[in-house]
Amino acid sequence: MNHLQKQFRAIVLGLGVMVLLIISASAQEQTFQIDPAQSTVKFTLGDVLHTVHGSFALKHGELQVQPTGKLSGEIVVDATSGNSGSGMRDRKMNKEVLESARYPEIDFRPDRFDGEVAAQGKSSVMVHGMFSIHGTAREVTVPAQVERDGDHWTANVHFTVPYAKWGMKNPSTLFLKVNDTVEIDLSAAGSVTTSTAISNQ
Repeated sequence: MNHLQKQFRAIVLGLGVMVLLIISASAQEQTFQIDPAQSTVKFTLGDVLHTVHGSFALKHGELQVQPTGKLSGEIVVDATSGNSGSGMRDRKMNKEVLESARYPEIDFRPDRFDGEVAAQGKSSVMVHGMFSIHGTAREVTVPAQVERDGDHWTANVHFTVPYAKWGMKNPSTLFLKVNDTVEIDLSAAGSVTTSTAISNQ
């Protein structure tokens, strides 16, 4: 084997290794674990006099992210945990609006995303999935700002829930009128683990 043949063989071998590395990297599935202690779910509801701010407790969450843009997993919120700072208002929200005794959980089950989640730094993606509240699941697409730092990640999501249009009661009274939509801000954080995807779906 002459020198030219050796060089050609080395180049072919190098290209083969590179292809294998690319295929291996593209088959990586990442699991984004959500830490409830580092995450918040806040809501904002406007009325004619002032704006009501409150929060819900996130119960648990985990997302499986594939390079193809496929998503699976869920984010689950405790519907009974709504806290606006007013016990009377919160009891009314739970009993009359959310009916949380009957529908104790709010959850989001994503199935795909558009965009690319960078291995490091910030990314902007659109997440599609089914959002379930008050016993009914609805198709939604929401923007998410994601930031990676090693095996730690954070994400911020803002979206509007037209609760009255979705069949929930508007708690307005004769003397107090509130909006029939509520703004939701999810701030999630947790850890990332990587595994080799075995599914071709």
